[in-house]
Amino acid sequence: MENIIEANSVSKIYRMDGTSVQAVNDVTFSVRAGEFVGLVGPSGSGKTTLLAMLAALLDPSGGQICINDHDLKQIHEKDRVLFRRKEIGFTFQANNLIPYLTVLENVEFMLRLNKQYTKENHERARELLVRLGMEDRINVLPRQLSGGERQRVSIARSVVHNPSVVLADEPTASLDSERAYQVVKIFADLIHEQNKAGIMVTHDLRMCKYVDKIFQMKDGQIVSAISDRQAIESLMACA
Repeated sequence: MENIIEANSVSKIYRMDGTSVQAVNDVTFSVRAGEFVGLVGPSGSGKTTLLAMLAALLDPSGGQICINDHDLKQIHEKDRVLFRRKEIGFTFQANNLIPYLTVLENVEFMLRLNKQYTKENHERARELLVRLGMEDRINVLPRQLSGGERQRVSIARSVVHNPSVVLADEPTASLDSERAYQVVKIFADLIHEQNKAGIMVTHDLRMCKYVDKIFQMKDGQIVSAISDRQAIESLMACA
């Protein structure tokens, strides 16, 4: 299957007060269509910085990132906003749901931003929410939802506009184990069925139950890439 994400010798250096901190150091990897990757490692290992660069929110200090054969460095800043909206979906721990919009309106917000709001896509948004077990919550506001329900809304919003890449930064950190497993399974199912390239940053190895591959980061580098199912389960057992 084709590579949707390609990162080649990517690095990120932060410079402050005359000092330099290498957050990401010479990272190379790829993610195929229909592949769900868990990005794990200790706090400060560079996971979130790498995810931000993949999302075109941060520029690398060196190297190249391509999404669907588009070199992010070659996309003008003005066009990068539109590229992000179309090609990339986000699910973050904080949810960032709009408090005065209903569940359905929050999911449809991405469609309206991308000028993709049609009767067909309206039905797609509703179907996603039904699939996620939110059929009875479609017309309520975010404040009336549990943490797990808000995450499910965030997942629906991240894929409704049919992006090529879906990124999640600690999407289960505020959930109990049972709800966390449910959220990750739904996320994995949607990535596999819709042929997206998905990456989930997590500090909890148990949440890698449904991933196809694990990238372990340490000191800004990917120190291992594990795709063998038995090896993944062995790593989880050590958590």
